[in-house]
Amino acid sequence: MRTFVIGDIHGCYDELMALIAKAGLSDADRLIALGDIVDRGNQSKEVYEYLKNRTNCIVLMGNHERKHQKGILSYAQEIVKVQFGPGYESFLNWLDSLGYYYETDEAIIVHAFFEHDIALQQQKEEVLCGATSGDRYLSKKYPEGKYWLDFYTGEKPVIYGHHVVGDLPKIHNNTYGIDTGACHGGYLTAIELPGFIIHQVKAGKDYWKEAQKAWQLPVLKAKNWDEMTLEEIEQQLNKLAYIEEPAIKSYLAGIRQWKEQLENDYTGIKERIEALTQQLLVNHPETFSVEANKYAFKTYLFKSRSNNLKLEDLQKGLNTPDKIMQIKDELASLI
Repeated sequence: MRTFVIGDIHGCYDELMALIAKAGLSDADRLIALGDIVDRGNQSKEVYEYLKNRTNCIVLMGNHERKHQKGILSYAQEIVKVQFGPGYESFLNWLDSLGYYYETDEAIIVHAFFEHDIALQQQKEEVLCGATSGDRYLSKKYPEGKYWLDFYTGEKPVIYGHHVVGDLPKIHNNTYGIDTGACHGGYLTAIELPGFIIHQVKAGKDYWKEAQKAWQLPVLKAKNWDEMTLEEIEQQLNKLAYIEEPAIKSYLAGIRQWKEQLENDYTGIKERIEALTQQLLVNHPETFSVEANKYAFKTYLFKSRSNNLKLEDLQKGLNTPDKIMQIKDELASLI
């Protein structure tokens, strides 16, 4: 049986299909994707669906899959979350089935790193998949400017990806680096085992450069602004202030206007709470505490009764749009 180990696909579905055709894979051949199958490219969902449903296929955990799994989403992951839509949850569940390494008779296959003096079964997951914590760990182990592959002396070759090594695989100390930058307009590379035969196809374009512009507005619209704190919204707005695209500038201006209106609502909310407090004191002078405890915002009612309710209290407790709108709706129905 032949085995084909494919480097970081990063959503480059057309290139994946072209590489499979060029290498002549059959259903009987084993395909191993060594991680980072999604993000940056233009067809992450198609890559995922193909690999998930292909027989005789193994996918390893890369740092990009792990980001999705851990809920640590940067821009590339936010794009994929929008692209997957309702299917994103199923994708997350599927990630739990991925391993961190695979060993054949001919090679050890990992996504990113391999400690040269540690047995395969004892390797740290964060090292194998190239997580940031794995990077930090290895930076303390190896001298500056040196990497694990500089010290590897194992008899069995290690095939890895993660870092773009150029247009051609990097072969060094019995290790094979095969991330050749497909999503950046480079090449998608596979190594055929047992002969260590290299197969490559050129990417059609720099997909990541294109995606960063194309998906800005959909990602912004998909953000859960309602549940962010007002401080987090301000941070997002400041972070994105450099954008000059008219449609995006207009959308962000709308978010800022909405945020400022919410901040202005604190005064009205305070007035309504104080009015309700007076109403309860008049109608229930003996049982104010009992009545006040019926409300989710009872703390503010007690502060108001003591003439101690301040705008700062509302700003601290009602710090998300959801919380502000919820209390506004409740107060509007009472007074």
